[in-house]
Amino acid sequence: MKILWVKANRLLPVRNGGNIRSYHILRQLASRHEVTVFTCYAGVPDAEYEAELRREFPGAIGLCTKKLDLTGLRRDVDYLLHLSLQDPYVIHRVACLQVQEMLKAWFRQGRFDVAVCDFSHAAVNFPKSLTTPSVLFQHNVEAEIWRRHAETESNPIKKRLYGVEFNKMLRYEQQAVRRFHHVIAVSENDRDLMSAWVDKSRISVVPTGVDLQQYQPEISPRAVGPLVMFVGAMDWEPNADAVEYFCQKIWASILAQVPSARFRIVGRNPIRRVQRLASDSVEVTGSVPSVLDHLREAAVVVVPLRVGGGTRLKIYEAMAAGKAVVSTSIGAEGLDVHHGTDVMIADDPGAFADTTIMLLRDEDLRRRYEHEAARLAAQYDWSAIGDRFADVLGMVARSGQQFADVPAVNA
Repeated sequence: MKILWVKANRLLPVRNGGNIRSYHILRQLASRHEVTVFTCYAGVPDAEYEAELRREFPGAIGLCTKKLDLTGLRRDVDYLLHLSLQDPYVIHRVACLQVQEMLKAWFRQGRFDVAVCDFSHAAVNFPKSLTTPSVLFQHNVEAEIWRRHAETESNPIKKRLYGVEFNKMLRYEQQAVRRFHHVIAVSENDRDLMSAWVDKSRISVVPTGVDLQQYQPEISPRAVGPLVMFVGAMDWEPNADAVEYFCQKIWASILAQVPSARFRIVGRNPIRRVQRLASDSVEVTGSVPSVLDHLREAAVVVVPLRVGGGTRLKIYEAMAAGKAVVSTSIGAEGLDVHHGTDVMIADDPGAFADTTIMLLRDEDLRRRYEHEAARLAAQYDWSAIGDRFADVLGMVARSGQQFADVPAVNA
């Protein structure tokens, strides 16, 4: 197959969950098919990034949109200035006329058998008439994340803004899902959410995978101290909320029963809220050379998420490394995990603390969970996930004739 893969923002370096998922699936697809990776990014032209992208995926195109790469206060001000926009702010930031014209020309020329829109953000640049069979790859249902933000936020101003973005994103995502000929979700839960917008037969599920060459249990597990760990990008709001919630509502109960316990927050770019959590018993590492080295030292990995969508790659990575995991239902949402067998699920702060304490104290119990966790994760190597993704694309490409003269629903 000739596959066009369109992504908003940079693919490299491979750091966040979405990029990890896209990168590994692309590697699998490129080993068997002719794949053209097209990414557009803000800021100034970056020849080094574009060259690295071509080294990873020959023929790839990295296009600088010349839009300012805003962060921090400048981004907050820009958001407020564009609050009246109909589209969500993140969609406004990636819309690009040059990208739209390039895609329109490629579709008109029929250069590809199938096109992949990597997440709904990139959909804003796709032609309204999808004359090439086109698949929307939904890493999560973004509107659901905004809904949960609005539900859990205590600050009334933030709560209101989250509600505004939820309504904008819901409208935008519904339109995007209906436009594309087929949708790939990462979990049955996301498929169920989107099936309220489009016929369920137009949505396939391809689950999250794990790099089993990198994440494996130690042959001879080392003795570990009572170290509790969270792993994730610490500039992503759901992760920041999770560790803040854990420290404020759960950690004191664990320390009362296991005074020698320590909590380590491992992840890049910790925002100020996260940095302020550091204490005698809480460590904030920032970026680290190897997450796996830190996982090796952990007794228990916690995923106390209250906000989020899609699936959490970090759970499978921790499980593949042979670590016992305690998670909220939202944290483990969409993953093929089983409470009481290969993971512990606890939504109440007291239950979360008690479960973590039990695993810290009972080494035999912890070893059983570690063994079952690694056994489960071993089924989800990226090679198997890539094959399933390719099967869906092949199905859509073979159906191309029925799409050729049928314009998609306008956004």
